[in-house]
Amino acid sequence: MYGLHIVGIAAKQGRVRNAANTVVKVKQVLGRSFDDPETQIHRKETKCQVVNKAEKPYYEITAGDHPQYVAPEDVAKLVFHKMKETAQSALGSDVTEAVITVPFEFAHAQKHALREAAEAAGFHVLRLIHEPAAALLAYNIGQECHSGKSHVLVYKLGGTSLSVTVLQVNGGMFRVLSTHTDHSIGGESFTQALAQHLAAEFKRTFKHDVSSNARAMLKLMNGADMAKHSLSTLGSANCFVDSLHDGIDFECNVSRARFELLCSSLFNKSIQPIRALLEKAGLSASSINKVVLCGGSARIPRLQQMIREMFPDVELLSSAPPDEVIAVGAALEAGLLVGRDGLGPEEESVTVDVSATDILVKELDETGAEVFTVLLPSGTPLPARRHHILSGGGQLSSLCLEIYQRIVREEPEKLAKV
Repeated sequence: MYGLHIVGIAAKQGRVRNAANTVVKVKQVLGRSFDDPETQIHRKETKCQVVNKAEKPYYEITAGDHPQYVAPEDVAKLVFHKMKETAQSALGSDVTEAVITVPFEFAHAQKHALREAAEAAGFHVLRLIHEPAAALLAYNIGQECHSGKSHVLVYKLGGTSLSVTVLQVNGGMFRVLSTHTDHSIGGESFTQALAQHLAAEFKRTFKHDVSSNARAMLKLMNGADMAKHSLSTLGSANCFVDSLHDGIDFECNVSRARFELLCSSLFNKSIQPIRALLEKAGLSASSINKVVLCGGSARIPRLQQMIREMFPDVELLSSAPPDEVIAVGAALEAGLLVGRDGLGPEEESVTVDVSATDILVKELDETGAEVFTVLLPSGTPLPARRHHILSGGGQLSSLCLEIYQRIVREEPEKLAKV
């Protein structure tokens, strides 16, 4: 492992000087093979070189004379180690037990890699829970009422992805009816739009185009990011970048109205999946009883207003800081698991695993063409049992079943042979 490593905000700010050695969005490749489509997307987007070693992705870090190769799991371990240090310094005592939240679509290999990284950093992992379930726990949903069904929409807009989930809450049980994740939109998209605007303002004032200068654009991204955070609470924000180009300092004031105008198409893109998701779950906006907001970008006032307009008669839960909601839910779950009832609800909410993908069986029809039949639609509580009749000619002494999984609209991928 290479000598000096910086984690968190300091690493984010240091990207300006050291982009090629800065690892971002490691969760995207954790537990995946090098050939996985998600790994290939990550590889194109990241400035840090990703190479193939024994069919696994590794980051190439240049430190000294020889490059070092670092596995995503090792990066995750450093992040967990930093989190452990942060928690210990806040509490003034050793922290070993943890509940970790994972995106709903995480497959077994990704969950396993995350758990291993946390344990390598010195945590004893009590449980992994899905992010939407943690969001519900944070607001005590499903704990206070043990009769009657209700529908809750969890809207999470983080730095690099959007995920929307509809859950049915029934007597303390959470069931995922439908979920949608989009890695092409997130808080970074808004920062990028604001940084492009700042670059255009710089060009207008100083007649220098910095849009193709990677280092200058990273400086503008850092400035735009701070301005964006301020605009969630203030009507305008000042953006100052020291020595942006040829020793020229750049200062620019951005109003919230200007920011909203710059990001209007991105805001629409962030809201669009909600309607499609409700349709897929067979629900209307009026069928939703509560909407929970989480993720840092869900703080943006204009986005909150757009969601309110979509659900005019529904309770919009945003009293807890959206970027802390999921962590609060995990802490409450941890309190239950270690038996400290005073920390949260008295009765534990049972987490039921559900299938994150459609599970299909492959058959051949009379013409010999492949036919895929969905046995378990995504969102089915597991373990599950299905009755399915197979027909075949002649005296069959043995049978081979091929089971596949399919993520929305993608080609089925072989899961198992029975």
